[in-house]
Amino acid sequence: MSTDPAAAPADEDAPAPQAAAPEDAPPPEHGPGEARGEAGDGEASALSGEEGEGAAPAPSEAEAELAAQRELRRRIEERKAGREAPVEAGGKLQGVAADLLAAVKAVEGGAAPTAFIPETAPAAPRRPAPEPVRPAPAPVAPAAPTGPSDRAVDEVAAVLADGSAPVALAPAVAEALGDGAAEVLREDPWQLLHARGVRPEQADGFARALLGAEARPDDARRGRAVTGWLLEQAALAGHTALEADALRAALGQRAVPDPEATLREAVAEGDVLVFQDPLDTGSATAQAPAAGPGADETEEPAETPVRVLIGLERYALAEESLADGLAGLVNTPPAAGPGPEEWQGAGGEGRGSAAELIRAAAGHGLVLHSGGEAARAEPAALLTAAASLGLRAWGAAHGPDSRARLAAALTGAEGGAATVAGLLSGAEGPGRDAEGSLALDLLVVLDAPQLDVESAAMLVEALPDGARLVLSGDPGLLGSAGPGRVFGDLLAARPCPVVVSRTPDPGPVGELVSGVGAGELAAVDAPGHEVAIVPVRDPAEAVHRTAQLVTESVPRAFQVPPEQTLVVTPGHGGAAGTRVLNAALKEKCNPGPGRFAGFDPGDRVAYSPAPGRTELGQVLGAEQEGLRLRCAGGEVLVARDRVAATLRHGWAVTAHQAVTLRAPAAVVVVPGDAGPALTRDWVYTAFARAERHLSVVQGVGPALAAAVADRPAKPRTTRLPLLLRPQLPAPSTT
Repeated sequence: MSTDPAAAPADEDAPAPQAAAPEDAPPPEHGPGEARGEAGDGEASALSGEEGEGAAPAPSEAEAELAAQRELRRRIEERKAGREAPVEAGGKLQGVAADLLAAVKAVEGGAAPTAFIPETAPAAPRRPAPEPVRPAPAPVAPAAPTGPSDRAVDEVAAVLADGSAPVALAPAVAEALGDGAAEVLREDPWQLLHARGVRPEQADGFARALLGAEARPDDARRGRAVTGWLLEQAALAGHTALEADALRAALGQRAVPDPEATLREAVAEGDVLVFQDPLDTGSATAQAPAAGPGADETEEPAETPVRVLIGLERYALAEESLADGLAGLVNTPPAAGPGPEEWQGAGGEGRGSAAELIRAAAGHGLVLHSGGEAARAEPAALLTAAASLGLRAWGAAHGPDSRARLAAALTGAEGGAATVAGLLSGAEGPGRDAEGSLALDLLVVLDAPQLDVESAAMLVEALPDGARLVLSGDPGLLGSAGPGRVFGDLLAARPCPVVVSRTPDPGPVGELVSGVGAGELAAVDAPGHEVAIVPVRDPAEAVHRTAQLVTESVPRAFQVPPEQTLVVTPGHGGAAGTRVLNAALKEKCNPGPGRFAGFDPGDRVAYSPAPGRTELGQVLGAEQEGLRLRCAGGEVLVARDRVAATLRHGWAVTAHQAVTLRAPAAVVVVPGDAGPALTRDWVYTAFARAERHLSVVQGVGPALAAAVADRPAKPRTTRLPLLLRPQLPAPSTT
């Protein structure tokens, strides 16, 4: 590992960490904009120029994706409603929610826990699919997006103005609250918390402006709204539910006087669901001692310890649907097709990881595959082999950059690469068959750690009967921007074959990244300066040295132009965050007045068309309708009213935004105030973005190695393993 000779020595007395983490309890792993890949933070204003009128633009990719998600959620809800009969349990609730309310009331009243678990019906056997070699039907166009009407937005804007709230929130509030949003908001001002980015203190101010003295901290409406807001914040941190004690504590910190009464009210009104999940205490003998000779037969068996979780219905529904679908894949053999001999002839007779993956996919409906960047060649080999056998084989990646790398690795599988979002929306991929399922026989999902529970549920729900699903990814990377830990939960549960790649990432960068994944930040031999450490004393020097590396050192030593160097930093704010770095790099790389909403032609931008998705692009110019970009997926026109919400300057990005991007050179900036935010998976993700050269602008001193050694990925509270367990075959005891 080399050190830049021009760099000053590291300063042991780095500045004290800045208090950047939110005060919420439980705090999210990262801010909403970073977690979901959003771009808007006030950097850009409205486009310059006069407003023009014209024909309504065609639905964007993001709108098509949202419409497809609504349709799939509707199908999931209909299936769940048909499976569970209503159960009278008091109040306004039915079915599982009513029984859960009765259970939690019993616990709160002092009764012994009943270990109530919502019953999950065994997965129905999937129908054998017809012969897989068949022409694909024409794609089914996604449903037209149904956003709020102009009248609804205007009515909400009037209520917001009465409460001294920004009228710019009107479209988001109308979309979140649906029909009658203005009336709902006037009757319950705290419903403003449903709009993205609004905090409880802001909703409190809005409520005081509308209600006057009636707006009190102990208002039941406020407590229920804050409860939902806290659960949404937890979802941004990856949790699908929260432990009841943690949620009570968080409500207390938000000045809710009686958290227990608030939770009881929220459950009774159906705002949240409560679950009692048995704790995994080991074997059954550890949970309940066996009765020996002479034991008192009237003595009741020991009660199973439980944890009480509270969550939002949308995530509970998605997690249950995902568990059902995965259990169906595991329990049902794939459709009849090529035999073992044919699979072996297509590449499954060897001894490498690729051959092992092909053999596993030949005989199982669900397969897991883990490995680094070099291991992506193995799922590509599987797709090529399946296509050569006449199967409709498709690969899906998290974003256009990752999709392009997959497509480049495919041979003999023309048209077999798509993005997950494009696959779900119908904009990419094979389209849908007559039953609404994806017209394919094998789906390989790369970047599987980036699958949140809702996207995973929609993918599994869309698979046809008899299809095979392979989830592939690097478990060392940062997790999904949305709630859930799908890939990690499945690797831990091992409900199906797991193929661990034996293909290492090459070179000094690959060696360094592999060490980080094992919890060790060790020096590596880099004779060609493939890895360089650049010590800095303070954030200002970090910004200066980063700009120097991008515009001078890296182009001179490695012939990598600035536009092909990826700069990664821990967050958007701070003295060396993306905002400051982007300003410095724009001045060096493409100076200009920012006459189009803060952007100029030639600017590098980070475009986030939907939460959790970021792709890099370049501004081509401004038009009457908006800004035109060139991205990995082609040219994109960003509407005028979407520029502020979806675009940032993109010379510097966060690791969450860059998680599926790769570049010939990467500069990772770790300023002195970043120490508390660093974790092993963050360092692993940031370092692994580099293909040929990695420079680390190091301002945290020993804290970097300490983060790698002592701070693994933050845990996420999920229910998927518990929901899967009763639906899977019992493990063999022989």
